[in-house]
Amino acid sequence: MLSRRVALSAALLPLLPAPALRAQARYPVNPVTLVTHSSPGGGSDVFLRELVKHLQPVMGIGFAVENVRGGSGAAAVARVARSAPNGGTFYATTPTYIQTSLLSRPEVAWDGLDPMAIVFLDPEVIYTRSQSPFQNLKDAMEAARANPGRQRWGAANPASLERIAMERLNRLTGARAAIVSHEGGADLMIGVLNGTFDIGIGEIQEVRSQLDAGRIRLLGTVTENRLPEFPELQTAREQGIDLVVTKFRGLAGPKGIPDDIAAQWESALRAVLAAPAYREVYTKEALVPVMLGRDQARSFTSQAAQEIASALREMGVVR
Repeated sequence: MLSRRVALSAALLPLLPAPALRAQARYPVNPVTLVTHSSPGGGSDVFLRELVKHLQPVMGIGFAVENVRGGSGAAAVARVARSAPNGGTFYATTPTYIQTSLLSRPEVAWDGLDPMAIVFLDPEVIYTRSQSPFQNLKDAMEAARANPGRQRWGAANPASLERIAMERLNRLTGARAAIVSHEGGADLMIGVLNGTFDIGIGEIQEVRSQLDAGRIRLLGTVTENRLPEFPELQTAREQGIDLVVTKFRGLAGPKGIPDDIAAQWESALRAVLAAPAYREVYTKEALVPVMLGRDQARSFTSQAAQEIASALREMGVVR
């Protein structure tokens, strides 16, 4: 599995301390724009805004997060691909930008950007509002099987990993649920909270505030193993549903970015991941640090694209 290979690669790459970065040349662009297809409050938006809090003092520059919505990520990818390759603009990558390329014909496909880093694996969880009768994923799926076509499920944008995961769940269980897409996790959450959707899917960082407030209940995780932060939460497989999803979070830029800029980013990200303050944050959000630099990020992304294409062919979505 992809996640196992990433974990092994990450173990071989020790994090560099912040002093190693400070000895390098000054970064050539200030401020740097980080672009996401996610709406404010969505997973990639939250990832970037938290990351820059810790990157700013390490890199000694400012950052701006830009939300470019439309086309399930296609507009954001094109925005970055057209920018100068000077290290001033990057895109927050997830499997969505690969899936969008495979499911449509965007102006710029996933391989029109150059992967700069893979920073985290981000576990996906399925949840419902706290007033729901479902106590776990098995309960929700048993109700869906008993009443095919009656449930409504929420997911992120049409080409997202979450949407495809829910489509697979529909096929595996025979639920025939209506799946409604959104531009981001924040929009989806509203529908779950007001009862429009029976269940939703997202990352811990997207649902944390409502979870802490006791307004939602986690039903299961679609990871290979249980999450260390939620040891009582069963995986889908433990509940009789053979569904495992691997989501990554990284950065990509326009092609042609110089090697020295790529090296500065790798050093900065390693320093930030090693910092206790940021480690506390991403551990709470159940993010798994992997930190692959540009060369490994390129190989990882290419492999991920092959696996996603294979999964879509198996579903009969693409040829």
